[in-house]
Amino acid sequence: MCEAPSHFYILQNNEPTIQAMTPALSISHLRKVYARGTVAVDDLSLDIAAGDFFGLLGPNGAGKSTTIHCITGISTVTSGEIRIFGVDAVKNYREARRRIGLSPQEFNVDTFATCRQILDWMGGYFGMERAERKRRAEMLIEKFDLVPHATKQFRELSGGLKRRVVLARALIHDPDLLILDEPTAGVDVELRMDLWRYLQELNHDGKTILLTSHYLEEIERLCRTIAIVNKGKIVQHGPKNEFFTEPGGLEEAYLRATGATPERIAAAAGR
Repeated sequence: MCEAPSHFYILQNNEPTIQAMTPALSISHLRKVYARGTVAVDDLSLDIAAGDFFGLLGPNGAGKSTTIHCITGISTVTSGEIRIFGVDAVKNYREARRRIGLSPQEFNVDTFATCRQILDWMGGYFGMERAERKRRAEMLIEKFDLVPHATKQFRELSGGLKRRVVLARALIHDPDLLILDEPTAGVDVELRMDLWRYLQELNHDGKTILLTSHYLEEIERLCRTIAIVNKGKIVQHGPKNEFFTEPGGLEEAYLRATGATPERIAAAAGR
């Protein structure tokens, strides 16, 4: 049996204050080296408190997706330790994976399956009984405004609706930690705002969320804690307000941390 998360939430000014002893995610000295010698993640350590909305920023190739793949078991860990609510994600993969819902950047689904089938199959993957996964699927279909599209094939849906289906799939087993890898990539402004609202509701209800995004506005609006990754390392990490102590705010901090030219940093600070 996996441990119960040692955390609770106190609402202050309508915002959840995190009270936790065991982190939702704890990564210690993670290193991932691919077969040809490419170092994708290099001695990366971070903790995410239960109930946090955590943003992970970094340029393409910085190691964000590789880190997520190591957390979820898609990639093997070269060295280091990953724990999900105290459960070792390598030694006790199944127990740890049950605590995670993953919404990947790519649409890794059967494109000829319907929305309802996709949710049902994922529930089965996690060992949910038929009645329970049906109940959860119908609840999520309604929550994400997918009722008119529930019997359509995935390939028939718009990009925004596909994102909703993939997010609903990640939530079918009611995970404690939700990992979102570029969840609004290619989504129009209106649908992006809808997804933001959904995510804020989930977090307000106590769901821990790890979000990667190239949209600084998205990270700024949703997240309470931010880490910037560059060349496989955490180069800046802290509460969101710490990124706004200098002119240029998060954009300047991001550019500086990722080694942008002085001209680009100055331009950001001057806005």
